[in-house]
Amino acid sequence: MADKTTPTTEALVKRPGAPVGAPAAGRYQNPIVVGVVLLIAGISVAMIQYKVPTIMTSLMGMFSMTASSISWLMSIFTLMSIFMALPSGALAQRFGARNMMVVACGIAVLGSCVGAFAQMEAVLIASRAIEGVALTVLTTCGPIVVQQVVRPDKIGTAMGIWGIWGCLGSTVAAVITPTIFESLGFQGLWFAFAAVAAVAAVVVVAAIKKPQPAGADMQPASAAQPAGAPGQPASSATAQPARPAPTAGKPRYRELCTRDIALFFAGFIMFNICLLAILAFVPTILQMQGFDPTLSGFISTAPMLLSIVSSPAFGAISDKTGRCKPLLVAGMAVMGPCTFLLYTQTGLLLWAGVLLMGLVGMGAVAMFLTAYSKLLPRPDLASIGMGVLVLFQGLGQFLGTFFVQMLLGPTLDNWMFAGLVLMGLGLIGTGFLLMCKMR
Repeated sequence: MADKTTPTTEALVKRPGAPVGAPAAGRYQNPIVVGVVLLIAGISVAMIQYKVPTIMTSLMGMFSMTASSISWLMSIFTLMSIFMALPSGALAQRFGARNMMVVACGIAVLGSCVGAFAQMEAVLIASRAIEGVALTVLTTCGPIVVQQVVRPDKIGTAMGIWGIWGCLGSTVAAVITPTIFESLGFQGLWFAFAAVAAVAAVVVVAAIKKPQPAGADMQPASAAQPAGAPGQPASSATAQPARPAPTAGKPRYRELCTRDIALFFAGFIMFNICLLAILAFVPTILQMQGFDPTLSGFISTAPMLLSIVSSPAFGAISDKTGRCKPLLVAGMAVMGPCTFLLYTQTGLLLWAGVLLMGLVGMGAVAMFLTAYSKLLPRPDLASIGMGVLVLFQGLGQFLGTFFVQMLLGPTLDNWMFAGLVLMGLGLIGTGFLLMCKMR
């Protein structure tokens, strides 16, 4: 058995297409295990983000907030992504994506504790900003961890599982928040969700191995099996070095300035506008039409719950076929129409929109992450690249709360107008993705 400090020749040969700095083939982790562990961390932070929508009316009374100011409890959360996305990528590159995911859970706990003791509107909004930093760091680092510890031909599977963290977390929060709020009150709710994030941090530390640093697994084969007598140089015929690590230079943001990445980001923004427009406002819209708070929360997040099926399935199909674009375009194409239905309908068409969005639209979550990793000019752009991706995600989510609140009007009742605009944006986003050259 080979010593850990002297890897065998087989362990030194990287699989074709493996990201720079990824572990050798023998040290890859199970994609399902990695996906599930990261999913737990993601759910914990997503629950913290989405604990607000189903109790907005109660919070308005507790803190004397207007419809305009209450929307900042979601808007500030996503606005932080715009400011923190690029620093998060840099931090992941310096301190390690896995370590920063643990830090993200800790920041989420801190933000929730600050919010639990808030006595005024400004402090509550500030606590949401801290929680928003946690979301940004976690969103940035999750896909990087997948690229570093999962085999390249299994990345779609892991991304498919990881990709449903926001959807599943928002669903769980929407369903249980009203009950916990009624039972434990405001502080009890905030502390309960903070405890979930603390447990998630422990799970990540215990289950995810630290990725090998770049170049750690690229030693020459002769270091493991030296040819010739001790102290003599190995013959070039008998000792061929393994493929050296690429030396393309330090990753630079300008390398991401390509036509296809720009089109991809444009479609990604539209996707997030539609997604946040549903998660942030559909519960309130339905409650204004007589729906029970728990039922309205379930309806708005049911598509996210269905993503438990669609996102992993899309990821597995992508791995098997080697293609992302058809699945991504199909998912994006239904987002606009489904948003319109959830904004304007209360009967069978409402439930049709929920099913279509959940089984098709939410499959795009995994495809956005997988397709982006393939669009990057080189693998070692992953850290800064994910920072940029989260920047645009934050921009889309901010618009999905702040801009959509303007479409709905001061009384949040311009449902038809807002639904039509959002459907148009979803279809425009589909056009952007169709023009993007990707597999």
